[in-house]
Amino acid sequence: MTVKQNGHDLPNIDFEHMQPVDTDYYAGAGDPGHPPRILLLYGSLRPRSFSKLMALEAERLLKWHGCETRMFDPHGLPLPDSEEIDHPKVQELRDLAAWSEGMVWVSPELHGAMTGIMKAQIDWIPLALGAVRPTQGKTLAVMQVCGGSQSFNTVNQMRVLGRWMRMLTIPNQSSVAKAFMEFDDDDRMKPSTYYNRLVDVIEELVKFTYLVRGRAEPLVDRYSERVESAAELSKRVNQNSL
Repeated sequence: MTVKQNGHDLPNIDFEHMQPVDTDYYAGAGDPGHPPRILLLYGSLRPRSFSKLMALEAERLLKWHGCETRMFDPHGLPLPDSEEIDHPKVQELRDLAAWSEGMVWVSPELHGAMTGIMKAQIDWIPLALGAVRPTQGKTLAVMQVCGGSQSFNTVNQMRVLGRWMRMLTIPNQSSVAKAFMEFDDDDRMKPSTYYNRLVDVIEELVKFTYLVRGRAEPLVDRYSERVESAAELSKRVNQNSL
């Protein structure tokens, strides 16, 4: 039976134990006050993509926590460097990255690694857009779906990329084994310990996003960059000749 609370379709949730994030506790004095802005990326183009289905479950939970969400559809995104940066899908992705205050990355594991679809999305997001860094100081949650037994190769790889993108990747993560068995005929995730872990990850992401936003600028301020001109920094970070 579908259980709804205030319009939120979360059939697996025991609302007696579902706790809203205490924004008075986690948010700082510089918090902008609007709902946390979370971008979700998934790593498959399959008609029935389990990474997309998991991202949709994550989005429902984020909305319950009062977040504003956007999900990027990777269909039509060109391979990195195969098109100019003014390609519409590239611009859409970069605009969403700049808009966001946190992200969720969900990828299948393929040949022991994240998919090329997932990596291409990350590769199109630059470390800097002029003087603006679209990912630095923002939060990140990583998750993966597996076709077989549980693995952590993909979440570990995405953690490396998150660190490289200067994001604050939360400690918790999710890896779902035999994902084809974890979703019902209505494409909803079944109740399980895997689902409970997903709930944990999203709750933690919301907490860390409140902790970080409004404080990110001093947290990522660096001596090495203070002594470097903006033009030199942009040239070094963008490395357009590579």
